[in-house]
Amino acid sequence: MSKLDDIVSLCKRRGFVFQGSDIYGGMAGTWDFGPLGVILKKNITDAWWKYFVEDRNDIYGVDAAIIMNPRTWIASGHTATFADPLVECKECKSRFRADKIAEGINESVTTEEFLATHTKCPVCGKENWGPIRKFNMMFETHVGAVLPDDDESEKGKNVAYLRPETAQGIFTNYKNVVDTFYPNLPFGIAQQGKAFRNEISPRDFILRDRECSQMEIEYFVKPDTWEENFENMRSLNHDFLENVMHLPKDKIKEYEVPAEDRAHYSKRTIDFMFDYPNGEEELMGLAYRTDFDLANIAKESGKSMEYRDKITKEAFVPHVIEPSIGVERLFLAVISSAYTEDEVNGEKRIVLKLPENLAPYKFCVSPLLKNKPELVEKAHDVYQKLKTKYGYVTWDDSGNIGKRYRKQDEIGTPKCVVIDFETLEDDTVTVRDRDTTEQVRINISEL
Repeated sequence: MSKLDDIVSLCKRRGFVFQGSDIYGGMAGTWDFGPLGVILKKNITDAWWKYFVEDRNDIYGVDAAIIMNPRTWIASGHTATFADPLVECKECKSRFRADKIAEGINESVTTEEFLATHTKCPVCGKENWGPIRKFNMMFETHVGAVLPDDDESEKGKNVAYLRPETAQGIFTNYKNVVDTFYPNLPFGIAQQGKAFRNEISPRDFILRDRECSQMEIEYFVKPDTWEENFENMRSLNHDFLENVMHLPKDKIKEYEVPAEDRAHYSKRTIDFMFDYPNGEEELMGLAYRTDFDLANIAKESGKSMEYRDKITKEAFVPHVIEPSIGVERLFLAVISSAYTEDEVNGEKRIVLKLPENLAPYKFCVSPLLKNKPELVEKAHDVYQKLKTKYGYVTWDDSGNIGKRYRKQDEIGTPKCVVIDFETLEDDTVTVRDRDTTEQVRINISEL
């Protein structure tokens, strides 16, 4: 089992993920994706979009604004309920999310319940805690012309929030999609995009951060069909995780969330848990949101959210099934599952056994010797042909061929193509497989 420190080290060393604002000492809970991380992340999001949107006829895509009318968050319940239990150490003044540093408690923990766990401060080791306080995690901002000397009442008129989820951008566009496309039920609306949560104590690399990307679908159904649609979406997400993302089946577990731990909008939730290097954590959620969101939007906006059946003419507010997955969490699941250490010729080798559909580069092309112009010219010709056909292909002529192989193993490149003197004679090249290290000789036209 790989350690999280090994994953973090590889991600920085090979250009997958860097600490946000690293040049200035970093900023907690923020991460920058490097050249290889950007490609891997895009491959993941493109695969999700193809599976759930492009290959279906009943899912529509939107890309909603990040800053929304503040009434959105009143209707959704976030203004009143989107809060975590914050506790402060009286000794060193460090602040933590209480349910993440104590065992056997949940988000609704009281001060008495927390103190009864006799948890020591992770920073100073003392046990001297203040009361549990609810901390709203939405990032507040001001929209429009707000001056430093404006009074609070004036500033309050301009208060808005960075969205804490992408779901509400879907719900606020439900009526727009129905009015312009009038789809048959059931149908879904999908969105990929940024979400922002002011986590009290971001941790575990990209697993719990303050700025993340989400992929969500709100699937609108007739109220009496929610169970069959829930089970169908449950099966589809297992198929996507196991057969498109190629995550190990035995590392994915389902957790039926009890009523007291479910989000305020949910009547049933299943969390898909994943066995990460640092332990089992939530990878994605599947929730039955009933008509909570649409009914609240209707109440707050004064506009009808009813759908009129094309055949029966019956009018009703649809219920919603929501699969929601964090891109960074899926990224970490993919890369930690691919991380492998083995031996080749008695030497330790680190290799990312990424699925070929996700690997940043499909091929690495190298001339056997970079000081032989005829080899370099031929290698460039092969490189251009492969790049035209496959897109992301890399070039490497640094160091000896063994070092090139090790580098490509670490970044997950499935195949290395080497052009040598024999290539100049018969147009064949050596193709080396990342996982087996086996080498075969094939014609360039077969690549």
